[in-house]
Amino acid sequence: MSCGTDSGTPLPPLVDQHSHGVLHTELGLGSFETHLAAAAGARGTTAPTGTTFFDSWTGLAVRRWCPPLLGLEAHCPPVRYLARRRELGAYRAGRLLLRGADIGTFLLEAGTFLLDSGAPGELTSAAELAAAADGRGHEIVRLEPLAGQVADTSGGVDAFMGNTAEALYAAAQHATAFACGVTFADGAPPDPRQVRRAAGDWLSGRPTGARPTDPDLLRHLLWSAVATGLPVQLHCADPRSLAGFLRATVGLGTDLVLLSREPHHRHGAQLAAAFPHVYADVGPRPEETLRRAPFGKLLFSTGARALPELYVTGARLFVRAMSRLAAEWIADGVCSPAEARRIAGLVAAGTAHRVYRLDADASTTGAADSTA
Repeated sequence: MSCGTDSGTPLPPLVDQHSHGVLHTELGLGSFETHLAAAAGARGTTAPTGTTFFDSWTGLAVRRWCPPLLGLEAHCPPVRYLARRRELGAYRAGRLLLRGADIGTFLLEAGTFLLDSGAPGELTSAAELAAAADGRGHEIVRLEPLAGQVADTSGGVDAFMGNTAEALYAAAQHATAFACGVTFADGAPPDPRQVRRAAGDWLSGRPTGARPTDPDLLRHLLWSAVATGLPVQLHCADPRSLAGFLRATVGLGTDLVLLSREPHHRHGAQLAAAFPHVYADVGPRPEETLRRAPFGKLLFSTGARALPELYVTGARLFVRAMSRLAAEWIADGVCSPAEARRIAGLVAAGTAHRVYRLDADASTTGAADSTA
């Protein structure tokens, strides 16, 4: 499997370094639009009467790229598209969409999450997604839910601290990387006394299933993950607040990957350029980030959640953006066609293979059975 750009620049099968899997269930118009709204940046809201979230950039991309994968013409009416989706069934439609996305490897946070309605929704695991897409899947372990699961079975602070250390060690034996949502992290691990105090306060009043939000607890989890040596993804709206932490972790042997929110991808690229062990998501505008960081410091992701369509659109939009940029650089004499192919291949897959050690760990999930 391989994909290419419109200008003829071939790309290797994409490595999607950050996504969450897809829903198992059938979706009607309302539930589909709920997830489409979240992808369009309107999580928790409904479209005003007489409007639809298909009338968004994400909605247009779905209508352009997804219907042909299900045997329909591009830009067909949403009602017709969803009818075809239901006709095929969630499993078959999802498999056609995922296999049409040209993504060869998926790195995802798997498990249950809450829909905007508050109802639980079960997402595919890395292995399930790999089987549906006929690719490979690797698990990213998110630190907050891991700590929540440990807290559910730990009676007190001592048990929680010990069990958390054991859970991190166990996760490091099978995970490809850790991930954590952070808004600030300074240049030193938190004081153990502060961590224990924060853990005690949290354990005394938390409902079952609650995840930690205390800054001291999150910093403790983050530094503990760094100590494992696995890559750590840092989800932060504006990564400039992490500069002290990035500086303090130079030379520890752990790679850090910044996943920023738009419009802060440029700041992530600048930080990736500044620190040898820091990498960044290329973001929705590669033409901006590739001008701010060495090409081998940026990685592709879809960020897809719930809808297989979002894997398709994320991959297509990335390939087209890289195509336009490569064509511009070649036309202006910035680089040769061979150099353009090499650069695009780094961002699409090569750097992810190196940072996440995917070639050495190819057997974690393995190639999917082609009959799946």
